[in-house]
This record gives sequence, structure tokens and C-alpha cells, in this order.
Amino acid sequence: MVHQRVELTPPEPASGRPIIWAMPADLMLTPGLILAMWAGGMALGVAVVARWKIVGAGFFWVAGGTILLVGTWTAPDGGPGAWLGVAGTLTGLILARRPSAAMAAFGLAGVGFVAEAATYGNLLLVISGAVALGGVTDEMLLGHWYLVDPKLPRWALKRLDFVAGVALVADAALLLLAGATVGTVVGWAFLVLAVLSALLILGVWFSLKEPSYAGVMAATGLSYLAVLTALGATVAGRSLIGDAANQLAASILVR
Repeated sequence: MVHQRVELTPPEPASGRPIIWAMPADLMLTPGLILAMWAGGMALGVAVVARWKIVGAGFFWVAGGTILLVGTWTAPDGGPGAWLGVAGTLTGLILARRPSAAMAAFGLAGVGFVAEAATYGNLLLVISGAVALGGVTDEMLLGHWYLVDPKLPRWALKRLDFVAGVALVADAALLLLAGATVGTVVGWAFLVLAVLSALLILGVWFSLKEPSYAGVMAATGLSYLAVLTALGATVAGRSLIGDAANQLAASILVR
């Protein structure tokens, strides 16, 4: 699929701060972008979990089904990357009893979905968004699996939590560098949701320090909330970049 875009030549930044111009000058904020990032991040995270060999086929069926639920919507109007993502996920479901093969299949699916998302804009922001959304969601899914098998090691949840936290902070920072502002209602919503997401991820980290079963239950509940806030921050932040691009395009056309 070829996405129509407005090609602009960026002016020099007045403030002197760096600007990631590929996104504000070449942004197409659609459900396809968000869903492809989300599915790609989840698939790559599931591939990492498969490499750890700490869960059985049941987890991959649940996680793979979730990836399909999100990523399949990108395929009808998407390009080869979206179809590669769907095919890789289906292959991972079939090979769920073979961790090494499942890892390769889900990894391929992640690359496909991220490649699809990259057709909408800046690759750096696509990667940061994918890792943030995927890390938080995979943490939530694995946390639910801990409730099924409490004997699983907690270090896996902690690693996913750390990656998700770093990615959320990096994504928010990149969006601000790309031109997102907080002077509007949407801007403040983006800031509040981003901060709240980071606090929830921090709460997950400290909950996992609780040695009892209740610690994992609390961490799972917090990670579920973090999925919602991170998704909101991802969409709101990118809508601010889109507004900046549209305003810039309009000013150039008027001239």
C-alpha cells in the first residue's frame, strides 16, 4: 500500500533544539500506524520470551492470539510488512510447542509489523512506540501467566518492566524533540498519560519486590492500567506531531 503524504522542506528551528523532521513533515496518523506498532512490539517481545524458554505453548497461544487481534486489522489495507506480520504470527501459533521455532516466527512477525508501521513515518519514533507498547502489553500478558503458573521466575517480568519503562520515557522525549507541545488540552493529556504510565511501570517494579503471590497480582493489575495509559500517550503524542505538520503545510501553501 502507498500512503499519500505531504512532502515539506523543514525550516531551520528557531530555538536551536534538534527536531526529528521525518515525522512532523511526513506523518500519517491512522489506526494502521498505531496497530502496526503495537502488534510489532508485542511480537518482538514474545520472541524474546520464547528465547528465555520459561513458558509453555499456552502462553504463546494467548500472546499470539492477542497479536493477531491487533495486527490483523493492518493487513487488508496494508503492504507486504503487514501480511508478513500476520503470517509470522500464525506460524508462531502453529509452532508454539517448539520454543526456538516460535521465537523465529514471532521475531519475523515483529519485523513485518514494524516495517509496515515505518511506512507511515519516522522509523525512530516507530521503534520507540513499538517497544513501549509491546513491552507494557507483554509484561501484562506474562503477568497473567504467572497467575497460572506461580513458579515462573520473576526476573522475566522485571526485564520486561525495565524495557517498557525505558521505552516509554524515550518515546515521550522523542515526541517532544519532534515538536509535540503541551500548551493544548491534547498536549496536557499526552504529558499526564506519559507521566502516569511511567509511575505505573515504577509501581510494577516495586510490586515485584513483594515476595508473596499478591506482589505478582498487584504488578499484573498495574501493568494492565499501564497498557491503557501508554496507548493513550502514544496516540495523543503523535496527534500533536500531526497537528504541527498540518499547520506547517497550510502556512507554506498560503505563501
